[in-house]
Amino acid sequence: MLDLKEGGFFLINKPYTWTSFQVVKKMKYILTKHFSEKKFKIGHAGTLDPLATGLLIICVGKYTKKIEEFQGLRKEYTGTFRLGATTLSYDREHAENQTFPISHINETLLRQTAKAFIGPQKQVPPVYSALRIDGKRAYSYAKQGLEPEMKEKDIEIYDFDITEVNMPEAAFRIACSKGTYIRSVARDFGLELNSGAYLSSLCRTKIGDYCLQDALSLEDFEEMFPHKKD
Repeated sequence: MLDLKEGGFFLINKPYTWTSFQVVKKMKYILTKHFSEKKFKIGHAGTLDPLATGLLIICVGKYTKKIEEFQGLRKEYTGTFRLGATTLSYDREHAENQTFPISHINETLLRQTAKAFIGPQKQVPPVYSALRIDGKRAYSYAKQGLEPEMKEKDIEIYDFDITEVNMPEAAFRIACSKGTYIRSVARDFGLELNSGAYLSSLCRTKIGDYCLQDALSLEDFEEMFPHKKD
């Protein structure tokens, strides 16, 4: 049985279109109703974009002190790139704003290009992101039509495989370090192909040794902690 003060952590499968904050808010509501307790700590160990699904680690009570430790773990993702086009957000949140030729792209080129991304590198985060610049979220500048300077970050890609090709879509699996934006990988991948690309789907499958297959749905979580009658 969970002790709210001592705490623990849960593996949760984030639903499509939900923000990570919405998942935390929902879980806090469920625990509040079950334990009749409002004052306890809860937080997630690494954001997923609303259009992504997959593994979130949610920490409760004293385990919130381990959030930074969880955040530092290696991450793994699967998903698809849409080749031959770009969007402002590097994913499907925005409509396509440019198109590019893809007739020169084949499976061999895709796999060779993916392998070239493996290793330590600098990455420019998307302007449509929650990174803070002078106290404001980067996306708040972007929504005003401004272009804040996005500083390069040190990241590392450990594995990058193209798992299926069905033009203009290419499916992938990526293992990477903390702070890696797969949307930025999509943008850079398109550039390396002398074309364009954006992220059309994304699922986080692993955080360290923790796997999506062991995660709970929010419905499962609610069944574990049903509302107690007054």
